[in-house]
Amino acid sequence: MSSVSETSAPVEIAVAGSGDVDRSDAPNVFETRDLAVYYGDFRAVREVDLDIRQHEITAFIGPSGCGKSTVLRCFDRMNDLIEGARVEGVVSYHGVDLYGPDVDAVEVRRRIGMVFQKPNPFPKSIYDNLAFGPRLNGVKKKAQLDDIVERSLRRAALWDEVKGRLKASAMGLSGGQQQRLCIARCVAVEPEVILMDEPCSALDPIATARIEELMQEIKRDFTIIIVTHNMQQAARVSDRTAFFITEVNPESDRRTGCLVEYNPTSKVFSNPDDERTEQYVTGRFG
Repeated sequence: MSSVSETSAPVEIAVAGSGDVDRSDAPNVFETRDLAVYYGDFRAVREVDLDIRQHEITAFIGPSGCGKSTVLRCFDRMNDLIEGARVEGVVSYHGVDLYGPDVDAVEVRRRIGMVFQKPNPFPKSIYDNLAFGPRLNGVKKKAQLDDIVERSLRRAALWDEVKGRLKASAMGLSGGQQQRLCIARCVAVEPEVILMDEPCSALDPIATARIEELMQEIKRDFTIIIVTHNMQQAARVSDRTAFFITEVNPESDRRTGCLVEYNPTSKVFSNPDDERTEQYVTGRFG
């Protein structure tokens, strides 16, 4: 981690206050216990305990290389696709071990959607991008597909902008529109959870604001976990925040990601439990 002078002005962050809402009775969608992820013999992340609550937005923050995206990919088993990767500990989804021998990883990814850092629309029409997943799931009737496409685009606040050109290529949309299309494509198959890996890092401030507004609207229907390097964004949109750092592995000179603090966002940014969290959110290291 690079150090910042102690004389640097603290970073001022306005917290939206969504973390003050009492959701103590909300059920947990995910629970991790002693979660560790290895790439070959390298331990990338160690001992992560998290409870992710339903219909909340959870933000993962921390410096580069601290394991935020690695942990995120545990929830939809995307790490399975990386050669040599293995997961230890427990990752449960509604009490079911996601890594149990009888769990179908493809079904996991149907229930748990993902939006990536860069917009990745298919080189197809806007309509076909939205209809792709439902068709794979067996939806054949045009009227049903039409309804799914419109409903998904409305959920992504994109319908009014594209309703007159559904047969046009999705590649002709702006970057922000493409990212909202990817969110619409994700919700078209009705997942319960949406994972977002730095979804706004390639977007301008106006497009970023629209994505953040969209997240607040759709969390009524979905549970959202977002990885972000933008602390202001985490403060604006999330209910809870998990702060990760890297520490030197005592068994080698390589660094391993670890969870420092996981609390309501308002607490993380105003009165954190750990001094390292305070130093990070005020810009004294990172």
